[in-house]
Amino acid sequence: MSESTTGRPAAGHAEPELPHIDVAERGAPREGRPQVMDRRLFMQLLVFRCPSAEEPAALTNAVGRALTEHGAAAVVYEDVSDPRGIAVLTWAEDPAFFVQTVRPALNRAELRALELRPDFTMLGRTYSTGYEQELEYWMLRRPPETVLNPAWSWAVWYPLRRSGAFSKLDGREQGSILREHGTIGRAYGAQDLAHDIRLACHGLDARDNEFVIGLVGKELHPLSHIVQTMRKTRQTSEFISQMGPFFVGRAAFRNPGR
Repeated sequence: MSESTTGRPAAGHAEPELPHIDVAERGAPREGRPQVMDRRLFMQLLVFRCPSAEEPAALTNAVGRALTEHGAAAVVYEDVSDPRGIAVLTWAEDPAFFVQTVRPALNRAELRALELRPDFTMLGRTYSTGYEQELEYWMLRRPPETVLNPAWSWAVWYPLRRSGAFSKLDGREQGSILREHGTIGRAYGAQDLAHDIRLACHGLDARDNEFVIGLVGKELHPLSHIVQTMRKTRQTSEFISQMGPFFVGRAAFRNPGR
């Protein structure tokens, strides 16, 4: 964070030059030209419980109608672990969307009985690794395509945090560790077993998590299986300090928004 100064530097003592801050996203060069863009997608998962006096199916339908009428791109999940639970996934480039569109939609009179479970709230942003062949697609279009795919109804969402030790590794060693993780993810995707969404949540998560992971697929078992397989990687076994809570659900409603 910034620090204020109480006076001007003494004569003859120039202030040190401040570093240039670059917040752009970068992908792999295409036809010899760099891919650079300052756009990204924010995605939020909110988990609710329907009180005993209300019918969960009716509230699920009401949530879908409210989000549609407000023009919100969204997926509503039925919570596998709670017969009265649902979750709402929404996304937009402008994070103001969550307070200007999603907030009034979910505060409609017919939805006020819903009880938020804040321990499961997840908010993150898409980010580049520097290797994306089609940067704009991976940053903006692939995540919605993944969660809206009608063939992939099952989803597992969870946050995680790496230990500080990972940040101290040199770039080459970090790259090797991440490639091991990435190769496993691509193998599951190539066989249509599991498809991932990775979001950064630095400074956005109440518990100081760094990433939000979404796993989506046509069956639940492969989503569990990939988490199990990842446990054996060096990143997970040595450098993940916290994972979860895990939300597991099946899509009951999808809306691409407008």
